[in-house]
Amino acid sequence: MASEAVKRILEAEALSDKKNAEARKQRDDIISNATGRSALAIQKKLGEAHTELSKLKADYDRKLENYRKNAEAECQKKNDSIKQQADKNTGKAVDEIISRYF
Repeated sequence: MASEAVKRILEAEALSDKKNAEARKQRDDIISNATGRSALAIQKKLGEAHTELSKLKADYDRKLENYRKNAEAECQKKNDSIKQQADKNTGKAVDEIISRYF
């Protein structure tokens, strides 16, 4: 009778060990699958962020080019105006010098 009880205890322990091993394997499988899915989700989000970054960069590059062109045109207008004023002043200065010394 005692040996039968010991035998049942040993069988129960063996069954418990087997179920614990199965549970550990299932846990490891769940973790592995979740890790794989999260890695894919991270890759997807990184791809989306990169796409958005590319769009933003292209948009800002276009805006920067427009700003540069506008600034360059404005500088050219000011430069032309200064040249015209300098030409007028040069003529007046030459006329003044000639009138004073001749």
